[in-house]
Amino acid sequence: MTESTLTAKGQTTVPADVRALVHAEPGTRLVWSVMPDGTIIVRAKTKSILDMAGLLKAPKGKRVTVDKMSPLR
Repeated sequence: MTESTLTAKGQTTVPADVRALVHAEPGTRLVWSVMPDGTIIVRAKTKSILDMAGLLKAPKGKRVTVDKMSPLR
């Protein structure tokens, strides 16, 4: 298990092996989530939503118009 120490200013250093695993570079944003049981989950925000552009392709021949999508039509 990797650990780091919290400074008097509330700062810590992310250990090098952890940075390498998540491909974190200077400027990488960290997202902190505190669970109800006190567990803290830290996620490295290394990708932008724009990186996902074009990831999914629409199935051929299954296009639907906006009018047909509306539940109030």
